[in-house]
Amino acid sequence: MKEEKTSNGQWVPEESDSTDVRMIDIQTESGQFRVFTKKVGDSPSMKVLLLHGGPGGTHEFFKSFEEHLPAAGIEFYYYDQLGSHFSDQPSDTSLWTVERFVDEVDQVRTALGMDSTNFYLYGQSWGGILAAEYALAHQDALKGLIISNMMMDIDEYTAYAHDVLGPAMPEGVFEEVLAIEAAEDYQNPRYMELLMEHHYTEHILRAPAEEWPKDVLEAFDHLNPEVYVYMQGHSEFGITKGATLEGWTVKDRMKELEVPVLSIGATYDSMDPKAMEWLAEEVPNGRFLLCPEGSHLSQYDDPEHFFPGLVQFILDVDGGSFP
Repeated sequence: MKEEKTSNGQWVPEESDSTDVRMIDIQTESGQFRVFTKKVGDSPSMKVLLLHGGPGGTHEFFKSFEEHLPAAGIEFYYYDQLGSHFSDQPSDTSLWTVERFVDEVDQVRTALGMDSTNFYLYGQSWGGILAAEYALAHQDALKGLIISNMMMDIDEYTAYAHDVLGPAMPEGVFEEVLAIEAAEDYQNPRYMELLMEHHYTEHILRAPAEEWPKDVLEAFDHLNPEVYVYMQGHSEFGITKGATLEGWTVKDRMKELEVPVLSIGATYDSMDPKAMEWLAEEVPNGRFLLCPEGSHLSQYDDPEHFFPGLVQFILDVDGGSFP
């Protein structure tokens, strides 16, 4: 993505229409900061706020949404969370908590004028954690909730990576990955080399790395490692021991959500698709969307199933035909 830096040091995509971009002030105990949002499309009753993964990722993971949601009459908002590339990036670890991010999302929602008559919250990966936590705290503000490619127990995600996906790697690869992790030698280039070839291109986006879309490559390039490593760890191959998200779970609280919920999973995801199906069955008003050819970024490797299912859910809720 082409971008430029403003006089105050803020990165802004060059192609952004200034009338669509809005930098929103966020109040925290550490002071006031600004986060990037951009409106795409127009609808009075269907407004989707996109929560990207990472933590520390960017809205660039969602660029393909432009080809599908506005055509269905759905308005959506790109949004870089605090610490991400197009928003302020303070170096203050006290800011990197789930509770503080939930408060930030509510401030963004309020500033954008969204409420239970029009507000759909979409979260993918880490964004799914954030969306679930937001819904548990503020479901009265929601019209619909979409949790994409995220399990509701993060240690189960790590177990799935190490008990199911790792042993399926070619002989010797998983053992080498585990040896590097045991030595905490995460800066060893061999670590990411192995994971890129045998995990990322199989379970994050199913294509050779050199064929990944430019927007995805730039999203990974723009990922803020300070936030990512502190909360997630050193890779997508499960949570690194000691990262702050270790032990996170809301499995026992999902029945509290009465708002319509779409849970999206994929056959080749880094997350267990059965866990996403469980989520759709656990909530009172849920629907499960399986992307049979997809992985963690199914919007790119299985758009034929991902977008029709996502769009139909939003239209059904808006039209009163859900469930």
